[in-house]
Amino acid sequence: MSNITGESDVTPTESKPTGTVGNFPHGSRETPVTSVSSMEADRSEKARGQTSDRHVAGESDSFIVPKKPTNKGSVPLPAELVEGRELTKENAEQSLLDRTQRRNADGTPFVPRSRGLLGVREAAQKDKKRKFTSLLHHITPELLQASFFALKKQAAPGVDGETWHDYAVEFEQRIADLHGRLHRGAYRAKPSKRTYIPKPDGRRRPLGIAALEDKIVQQAARTVLECIYEQDFLGFSYGFRPGRGCHQALDALFVGTTTRKVNWIIDADIRGFFDRISHEWLMKCLEQRIADKRMLRLLKKWLRAGVSEDGEWSPTKVGTPQGAVISPLYANVFLHAVLDLWIHEWRTRYATGEVTIVRYADDFVIGFREETDARRCVADLRERLATFGLELHPEKTRLIEFGRYAEERRAKRGDGPPETFDFLGFTHISGKTRRGDFTIHRKTSRKKFQAKLADLKEQLSRRRHDDLAQVGAWLQRVVRGWYQYYAVPGNYTRLRQFRDAIQDRWLRTLRRRSQRGRRLTWEKFSKLCSRWLPTPKILHPYPNVRFAGQHPR
Repeated sequence: MSNITGESDVTPTESKPTGTVGNFPHGSRETPVTSVSSMEADRSEKARGQTSDRHVAGESDSFIVPKKPTNKGSVPLPAELVEGRELTKENAEQSLLDRTQRRNADGTPFVPRSRGLLGVREAAQKDKKRKFTSLLHHITPELLQASFFALKKQAAPGVDGETWHDYAVEFEQRIADLHGRLHRGAYRAKPSKRTYIPKPDGRRRPLGIAALEDKIVQQAARTVLECIYEQDFLGFSYGFRPGRGCHQALDALFVGTTTRKVNWIIDADIRGFFDRISHEWLMKCLEQRIADKRMLRLLKKWLRAGVSEDGEWSPTKVGTPQGAVISPLYANVFLHAVLDLWIHEWRTRYATGEVTIVRYADDFVIGFREETDARRCVADLRERLATFGLELHPEKTRLIEFGRYAEERRAKRGDGPPETFDFLGFTHISGKTRRGDFTIHRKTSRKKFQAKLADLKEQLSRRRHDDLAQVGAWLQRVVRGWYQYYAVPGNYTRLRQFRDAIQDRWLRTLRRRSQRGRRLTWEKFSKLCSRWLPTPKILHPYPNVRFAGQHPR
């Protein structure tokens, strides 16, 4: 310390502890250093001995100990600082917040929380080749409850005959029991209930309806696995992925075809894809990222559960039940390894021109600049799929000339206008804007249009004697749902045709309701239509505008 004249009032060999009073044992003490000259006046009497400078540069050996931190500190300090020792090497490398020696406010040992699915997602994104050895513990009772509420409440029951509302009674106890059986290995997957739905071509599509508990566990497992595979899936894959849908795929196809050098299109479809997935190859694809044996065993149970049709059980050696909660993830993982990675490597190694691709589940469209690339890709793709027990549909897979210069080149050869192709319910037609620029006109597919009207005609016949308000409210929901999907720019004419066709079929149904209904005039019926049938309106933005907003450069 200094006096009034600014000179130190203590000798250099003395240093009073800062902030201490009397003999208070906490604080800090400066270590004295002896003078260079042995005859300096500031040397103590002991300093003239043989060990005068041995411990001078070190810490004080006095009874003063380091001051303990306050209990209200936001960041806990290492014990070495309190004990007067240097920090260990481990403390220098680790964050103070990650130490497990901490204790909670009640005195119990502090256990750091797991990062959960967020940590799985970050680890999968950081290392694309990492295998996860512990995943099943992420299926917690909370996740099972969230998966239960995520299911469709009006979905058809499986072989157990249990609906969502039946399971909702005391569901907390049932979820706890399901969680216990799942983690001790007592969970058993039930066979899927086989049912059929009509297809537009008159055939029937087989579906597999899982039991309710199987749906819950499948939804939970899908949530966990999506944290891994969503980091691996490529950008041109859109089917059954969170945050992506049909219109995102349609926008990508429009932008890729109109802005890239595309002259040829492969409109491809894999024949009976869900019924021909090889279980062996699928498990090999899953094992590329999953090394948790319990999770792999769980995924195998659903593949081998079999199907039940008319009370008879039959095993499933290939394929996955189309309609199960876990089936879309199976399909994406399988096609990611079989198709996506392969076509991405093929276009970088063998293609001489630009190649674009958009895939939605087993339907995909590939655009080429060169015809030779397109024909070679078709041949190589057939060979690639055959290796995994798949094949391209011979009728639905086509190679067509389509693009910016297709109309001009076909006119020079004396051919007709460019061919069209269907993708996700829309017919894509090569055309021009009012300024003469190349564009793609999208219309509702004729097959989808006629199939929907045929279904509505049958349902109207069954509801012929229902209350008009109930039928009108039902038709209102149908028309609005149709508009929500098909009301894209350029498709207004089809929307108007759809509403007019529903009016015509509804009027015919009402006139056959009774003899009095035959006298129903158009003037009276038009009031019903104005009340219940929404007028057509374009609801979607232009595809290039929405694509640019979702993928800013």
